[in-house]
Amino acid sequence: MRHILLSLPRSGKRLVALLFDSIAIILCLWLAFYIRLGVVDSFIRYYPAFIVAVAVTLPFLVRMGLYRAVLRYMGSDSIIVIIKACSYSTICLMLAGFVFGSVHLPRSIPFIYWLLLLPTMTISRYVIRSWLLEESIVDIFPEFFPRSQSHSRRGIPVAIYGAGAAGVQVMSALDKGIEYQPVAFLDDKKDNAGRAIQGRRIYRPKHFEQMVQETGVQEILLAIPSATKIRRKEIVQTLEQHGLPIRTVPAMSDLASGRMKMQEIQPVDIGDVLGREEVAPRQDLLEKCITGKVVLVTGAGGSIGSELCRQILKKKPLCLVLYEHGEYSLYSVEQDLIKTQNSLNDFKAVQIAAVLGSVNNPDRLIETLRRFAVDTVYHAAAYKHVPIVEHNIEEGLRNNTLGTLYAAQAAIVTQVERFVLISTDKAVRPTNVMGASKRLAEMALQGLADENFVNLFHAEKFGVESTTKIPVNTCFTMVRFGNVLGSSGSVIPVFREQIRVGGPITVTHPDINRYFMTIPEAALLVIQAGAMASGGEVFVLDMGQPVKIVNLARRMINLSGLTLKDESNPEGDIEIVYTGLRPGEKLYEELLIGDNVTGTSHPKISMAMEGKESWKDYRLALETVFEVARDRRFTDLRNLLSSYVNGFAPTSDVVDWMDQSRQSDSRQEKQVLKYH
Repeated sequence: MRHILLSLPRSGKRLVALLFDSIAIILCLWLAFYIRLGVVDSFIRYYPAFIVAVAVTLPFLVRMGLYRAVLRYMGSDSIIVIIKACSYSTICLMLAGFVFGSVHLPRSIPFIYWLLLLPTMTISRYVIRSWLLEESIVDIFPEFFPRSQSHSRRGIPVAIYGAGAAGVQVMSALDKGIEYQPVAFLDDKKDNAGRAIQGRRIYRPKHFEQMVQETGVQEILLAIPSATKIRRKEIVQTLEQHGLPIRTVPAMSDLASGRMKMQEIQPVDIGDVLGREEVAPRQDLLEKCITGKVVLVTGAGGSIGSELCRQILKKKPLCLVLYEHGEYSLYSVEQDLIKTQNSLNDFKAVQIAAVLGSVNNPDRLIETLRRFAVDTVYHAAAYKHVPIVEHNIEEGLRNNTLGTLYAAQAAIVTQVERFVLISTDKAVRPTNVMGASKRLAEMALQGLADENFVNLFHAEKFGVESTTKIPVNTCFTMVRFGNVLGSSGSVIPVFREQIRVGGPITVTHPDINRYFMTIPEAALLVIQAGAMASGGEVFVLDMGQPVKIVNLARRMINLSGLTLKDESNPEGDIEIVYTGLRPGEKLYEELLIGDNVTGTSHPKISMAMEGKESWKDYRLALETVFEVARDRRFTDLRNLLSSYVNGFAPTSDVVDWMDQSRQSDSRQEKQVLKYH
C-alpha cells in the first residue's frame, strides 16, 4: 500500500488528500451532532451544515498551501495552517447557524466540531507521515524534543540540491547537528517548484539568485546519489557559475542507515566535473577469475590495489590474499575489508589473509602462492611517482621491473592460472625511468607469454638450476591506463590542500595535460580486461579526453566558492603559480605505442598487439641493465634503456642521488671547504 501511494503522480496524491480531508470534516461534524444530540441521522436533518463545513474548509486549506507541502516531509509548521483552517471552518459554521435560522444549529456544536477536527487532521497527517517514512515520534516532532546540541548557534545556511528522499534525509541529519542550517531546496522538477518541505521552500535552479536573496544561502549540498555521472556533471557546471562552495554527501546507503556524519560532507568530487558515463560492468567477466577462487593482490595497500581488493571481495572469492610491503598500508586495507565484511553478511565467508612481503623476495612469493594455492594474481605493486624514481633509479627498476618478473616467475613455479599486471600510460614512449621500468615489466610478461618452457631469470632464487626449463601454464596479460582521481600523489588532494591554506596552487606547466579515471572504474575495468586475456595482450582502457591541469585547478577554485587571482582579477583569492616541469615529466601522455589496436567485447577496453622481444633476448638485456645499475653508471643505463625500450627519450639530466658524478662533485666540494 505504501508503495502504491508513493508511486502516484502529484495530482493523484493531492486528490487522495482532498478526499481524506472531506471525509474527516464530515465524520467530525457528524460525531459532534451525535455527542450533543444523540442523533444518528444528522446528515439528513442538518445537511446544510455539512455542505458549509466542506465548502469553506477545503478552499481555505488550498489557499493556505497545505496541499503544496509534501506530506511525507511535512513539519510541525503545518499545524498552524491546520489550526487556522479548523478555526475558520468553525466560525463559518457558527455564522451559518445564524444566517440560516431553519437549520437550528445548537451553539455548542461548532466548538465540539473544532475539538474533534483539529486533532483528526493533525494527528492523522503525522501518523501517515510516520508510516510512509517509518519514523519515530522524535523524528516527527523534532522541535518538541531536546537535542544534544545547543540551539544558540544556527550554523551555515545551506541549500540542498535534490528534494527527493535523499535530500530530506540530509535535511533531517543536518537538523540534528550544529554545523549546517538547511534553509532551502533546489530541484529541477517542475512539479516541486514552489512547494515546501518542513518549511523549506523548493526552488528551481533558474531561481538561484532569488533563493540566495530570500534565504541567505552560503553553500550548496548535493544530495543526488542516484544521478548518473553525466547528470551530476551538468548540475555541477550549472551551480559553479554562482560562486558558492559546492559540497556532496555520502552514499544513499549511509543516508538510509543514518550513518551520515558531518565530517563526511566533503567538497564536491572532482570526478563529478571530469566524469563520464560509466558502462555497466559485465558480471560474467567480473566473476570469471574471482568467484570461488583464491585471489592475490600485490601492492594491496596502494590506491589501485586497495580498490581492487574491495571490488574482488564483492565477487565472493574463496580467499583474498593481501600482499603488501608496508605494514600500515596492509593494516589499513585489511581493516577496511573487515569492516565491509561485518556490515554485509554476504561476504563473511570470504577468508582475508594479510601477508607482509616484498615482490623482490622470491622465497616469500613462492611460499605465499603455494600456501594459499592462488588461482589469480593482480600485480599492482609499483613505484609510481616519476620524480622519486628519477632520484632513485636502481630501486625503481628493482621494484617495478625485477619485482614484476619475480612475481611472474613465482606464479609459473606455483602453477597460478592467471597473472594480470597493472601498467601505466607512462610506459608508452617514456621520458623517465619510471615509465621505462613499467615498459620493461610489460616486456617480461610478453616474453613469458610466448614460451611453453622457460629458463628462469635468477633461477637459483627460485630453487632451480639456470639450465632447467620450467613449463609455463600461467596466462599473462597487462592492463594499461592513465591517472586515477584521488590516488596517492594525484594532483587532486594536493590542489585541495593548497586551496585550504589559501594558495597558491602550483602547476608545473600551463600546457601540461593528463588522462583521468576514477579509481573504482579503473579497478572494475582491470578485472574485466584480465578475464578476457588469452595470453600476452596489452589491454588499454578508454580514458576519455585528456584534461589540462591548469583548467582542473581553476575548476577546483570555483567549486570551493573562491576566485582566481590573476592579472585580470588582482583581488582574487587563489593564485596559480607555474613551477616548471619536474625531472622526467612529460607534457602529454599516450596510451598506445603503435597503431595495431583492436576493439573487444567491452566498449571501454581495447587490445594492442605490440612488438615483443624473445624471452632469451630479454633475459640477456635485463642482466646487462642491472649490472650497469648496480655500478651506478646511470648515464650508460639510460643509453641501454633507449636501445631496449621503444621511444625512451629522457628529458632531463641524471638526478639520481647515488650518481657517481654527484659523489665525485661532493667529495671535491668537501676538499675545497677543508682547505679554506
